[in-house]
Amino acid sequence: MPSDPQPAPYLPDPRIETIAQWIGDPVHAAAFPRRQLRWRNDRWAAAVGLDGFDEALWTAHFGQFQPLPGNLPQPLALRYHGHQFRTYNPDLGDGRGFLFAQMRDAAGRLLDLGTKGSGQTPWSRDGDGRLTLKGAVREILATEMLEALGVDTSKTFSVIETGEELWRGDEPSPTRSAVLVRLSHGHIRIGSFQRLYVLEETAHLAALVDYSLETYPGSLPPEDAPGRDEPAVILLHQVVERLADLAAAWMVAGFVHGVLNTDNMNISGESFDYGPWRWAPRWDPRFTAAYFDRTGLYAFGRQAEALLWNCQQLAIALRPLTETAPLVAALERFGPLYQQALCRRFTWRLGIESRGVEADTALVQAAERSMVESGLAPEQFFFVHRGGRNAGDDDFGTLLAGYAPAAAVEDPFWQESAPPGVLIDEVERIWAAIDTHDDWSPLHAKVADIRALGRKLGPAPLPGSFRPASFTPQ
Repeated sequence: MPSDPQPAPYLPDPRIETIAQWIGDPVHAAAFPRRQLRWRNDRWAAAVGLDGFDEALWTAHFGQFQPLPGNLPQPLALRYHGHQFRTYNPDLGDGRGFLFAQMRDAAGRLLDLGTKGSGQTPWSRDGDGRLTLKGAVREILATEMLEALGVDTSKTFSVIETGEELWRGDEPSPTRSAVLVRLSHGHIRIGSFQRLYVLEETAHLAALVDYSLETYPGSLPPEDAPGRDEPAVILLHQVVERLADLAAAWMVAGFVHGVLNTDNMNISGESFDYGPWRWAPRWDPRFTAAYFDRTGLYAFGRQAEALLWNCQQLAIALRPLTETAPLVAALERFGPLYQQALCRRFTWRLGIESRGVEADTALVQAAERSMVESGLAPEQFFFVHRGGRNAGDDDFGTLLAGYAPAAAVEDPFWQESAPPGVLIDEVERIWAAIDTHDDWSPLHAKVADIRALGRKLGPAPLPGSFRPASFTPQ
């Protein structure tokens, strides 16, 4: 979902109803003791025709979850399995969230409104189905910063404080609660296919492939790709393309997602489901976000490996629908696609013209060495060298001097001492103001700074094979 929202009328289109009987379970939202609106994303509400709601109507739909007109009559908690830290878990599914509504934007893309912290479902296991307010604030910061840095991410659409006291092992407790609504380009996960594969529901597996191709259209595989006319093969090629680009986008953003399980992988290629995320304080491939990731499985420098592994699990799940060789051929594209995306996004963030994958790869490698030696955080590094400026006399500086600038840096924004960032100390400072004084002004000020950064950077370049949905609003 590229970050260029255009105003649109409200166009409900609950397509999930065609597969609802076997992809999810109807559920009800929790009855919260109170509902206090804390965050509404009018920028993206306008993109789906919902920006005209007053506070009462907004709270009724996104705090009590009264159905939107012409949309799902009841929320759906989706069913899925998944590998969690590479251990298969069949006892998953939406345990504290649900799919609430679907609608089209101005470009015709089908977008979902889904929740986090909306109450217990059949898949909650021993969980309370709730979300801490701090978790919601963290998701606002993560999605806003990723959007500004050109990452295809879900958008934090609404946060409503719910008046419950929650106990958590990783936060001082009791702590405040919230229900979050995110706007995203779908909620079909790799784990959705894994579940159907394990349960041997082959007809439903094929139907989910068809639904995914219709809902998230993309390019056809290369002309010489084996099985390029088979739906399952087409889908895997598209997911490989999207996740290779996503892995590169995270690296260039300096972002560590933290929990790259297959149930956290959206086949639309969109980053979502933010838990223990961090921005890397320096270029350290071993840096991890989750305190429980003791082996570094999802460390900063292993994210591309993790996403490829997840694509391999999707290929296994699709095996009942096609032969092995075409699936392997699709997986073999991940490495080259990742390198192309890394170069494309790296030169974009530096504000310089690409010189081709070979030259750009040498620049990226020299930049990584320079960041390690200097200790600069990635956001500071890109800021300092924006437009090819401040080329030093090391290997990176020598290579950078050979690049033509693609972005002007005369704007006063680029003359500041540093760009906005959300390293962990800044996140904690913003939360402390809310937790201690109920002061939301640091959060709003940070979001304003982040959005300014996004405007100055401009849209990130997408792979040439990406194309929008074919739907044309009437």
